[in-house]
Amino acid sequence: MTPDEILTGLYDETLVGNAPRVLELTHAGLATGLPPERMLYDALIPSLEEVGARFERGDFFVPEMLIAGKAMAGALEVLRPLLAETGAASVGTFLMGTVKGDVHDIGKNLVNIMLEGAGFHVIDLGVQVGPEKFVAAIREHRPDVVGFSAFLTTTMPMFKANINALTKAGLRDQVIVMVGGAPVTQEYADAVGADGYAADASAAVKRAKELIQRRRAYAAPPG
Repeated sequence: MTPDEILTGLYDETLVGNAPRVLELTHAGLATGLPPERMLYDALIPSLEEVGARFERGDFFVPEMLIAGKAMAGALEVLRPLLAETGAASVGTFLMGTVKGDVHDIGKNLVNIMLEGAGFHVIDLGVQVGPEKFVAAIREHRPDVVGFSAFLTTTMPMFKANINALTKAGLRDQVIVMVGGAPVTQEYADAVGADGYAADASAAVKRAKELIQRRRAYAAPPG
């Protein structure tokens, strides 16, 4: 197979969530000398962006997003260490966790896969993450964005508790705070003082990129 055929195959097979074939093509690409970043930026990321676009149009649903994301995750397992060696720039670091009292993680995991696919470095703290754990992880990893996920209406007040903990620790101004989960709305996100909200995984990636770009533009010296 030529490099172009491999890239086309990676795009097409990721789109339909054919994980074994995506993995096979990833190894084939490496064997023929295709740079890992070309496979990522010319095939895998565009394919996942198309998955997101189809989801927004109503042509794809959560199962299709999940299987495409899983297919891409398999390729990323192979490519990640090689991308690190080449010094491929990450879009940003995203620290993610399901809030204390909540053990739901399917939505969170899907967002993580989509973020990784878009070039983010994702640190997942798992479920039942208390404010003190978020604070410690922000101090350790210095992420661009921290994401709080909640599936239950009873755990949504933890968003405010987490934000208060960041403020108390002097970290609130150092990170972008995003919130999400089935019962969460833009109005609720605004009420608790979050910087961003997204209704689904595809929107979360777009919003995170927008917020990071805005912050960097604001922080850049004029000239």
